[in-house]
Amino acid sequence: MNILVTGSRGQLGSELQKLQQVHGWREWFFMELPELDITDALTVERVCRDRQIGAIVNCAAYTAVDRAESDAEAAFRVNRDGAAVLASVAVEVGALLLHISTDYVFDGSSNRPYCEDDPVAPCGVYGLSKWEGEEAIRASGCSYIILRTAWLYSVYGQNFVKTMLRLGSERQSIGVVFDQVGSPTWAADLAGAIVSIFGQCDPARSYSETFHYSNEGVCSWYDFAKAIMDAEGLPCKVSPIESSDYPTPAKRPHFSVLNKRKIKSTLGLEIPHWHDSLLRMLEELREGGQA
Repeated sequence: MNILVTGSRGQLGSELQKLQQVHGWREWFFMELPELDITDALTVERVCRDRQIGAIVNCAAYTAVDRAESDAEAAFRVNRDGAAVLASVAVEVGALLLHISTDYVFDGSSNRPYCEDDPVAPCGVYGLSKWEGEEAIRASGCSYIILRTAWLYSVYGQNFVKTMLRLGSERQSIGVVFDQVGSPTWAADLAGAIVSIFGQCDPARSYSETFHYSNEGVCSWYDFAKAIMDAEGLPCKVSPIESSDYPTPAKRPHFSVLNKRKIKSTLGLEIPHWHDSLLRMLEELREGGQA
């Protein structure tokens, strides 16, 4: 099965490319702007037909959560309309669409980890655009697997871990919110889970599944930042602050822990704890990973 990966230069797309280089998969095609715009239906269909694509992994997304509040048109164009284009093309060419979504489809008011069928209530433009993208996929009639994740980081691109490393080397102290709780996700682990999904997919079957995936364990952003500083031996003091002390244009879920029972039982996955994966990522960065 030939597999197309969109948004291939992002954190997850880059981790999938690294796996491809290690294992030498010949049937994976990695594409990014400007070569492939997921909102351009004609180009997407031509690429899929020319390369005889049997599955699409959609890593392309508008992820600037705060900017989305003032640039809603761009967020919906990519996250909703782009997803709809990919779903429509998937129907036309008979491909499976594996779409990456987010914990931001929930409002964070729960007191237990969110299951796949829990009611959604996006609390900002980003979350709403991702939710409407999910719904466009479900309404299209394509074969799909929607994979929601949270708090993604890697050695590639910009993310919380790399920001904390920079601030930890520049400042004596920082404040980080302690009243937003979730589960960090190393993009390399998520990439491995995607490969496992394709390893167990039946190309002759039509899918309509939603899964949750993040690393195991729970922490606040404060806990996460403290773990990063401690692991790297940075002297920067991390102090807990409330979200109200650090106002942002977009509201964040206060609790966005994802229940992963379904994907673990369906695929037989063993998911690493977030702290173990953080240490592995930091080791990779020290050994010459992306800056």
